[in-house]
Amino acid sequence: MLRILGRPSSINVRKVLWTAAEIGLEFTHEPQWASPEAPASTPEFLRLNPNGLVPVIEDEAGVLWESNTICRYLARKHGRTDLLPAEPAAQAGVEMWMDWQATELNGAWRYVFMALGRRDPAYTDPHEIAAGARRWRAAMGILEARLARTGAFVAGERFTLADVVVGLSVHRWRATPMERPPLPAVEAYHRRLLGRPAYAAHARPDVP
Repeated sequence: MLRILGRPSSINVRKVLWTAAEIGLEFTHEPQWASPEAPASTPEFLRLNPNGLVPVIEDEAGVLWESNTICRYLARKHGRTDLLPAEPAAQAGVEMWMDWQATELNGAWRYVFMALGRRDPAYTDPHEIAAGARRWRAAMGILEARLARTGAFVAGERFTLADVVVGLSVHRWRATPMERPPLPAVEAYHRRLLGRPAYAAHARPDVP
């Protein structure tokens, strides 16, 4: 059976949990990893992922880490071409937005979210917070324009893995206490996602 390791407060762990739920997989979740109870720096965990990061999965094929890779693997393994199309151009369109979330969007919000969302004492530089907020707003402006164009989902008319990863970032954007410009297309997108039970389960107000 599929084994998913990682604390659910991690946005990357929730990507995998949501993907597994969309596919309808049976799995065991070990939420203690990367918490004080079971640090990801332990030799046991580092044998699974030498980076010491969650999520990690293990199934009959072996061990995988990197959240977007895991999501793609699960979709391909279970033939879910609705989530990750088989046709090369459509597949690349989905993966393009997944990679954008992992690089551009994540990079934009990391400092300001740790400062304002997590209240981490290591992230208190006001100049870095302000710069991070500007980068985050700019990245969300790109997403706003894209969603206004599609009128539906990130990669087009249909829900895909791109929405799993970007949707959780939208949840984090809305949950972080900061000044946000009005983004009507993003708000409409969020409401569409709330109609999916797995999004509602993994984008709870108490877990930014």
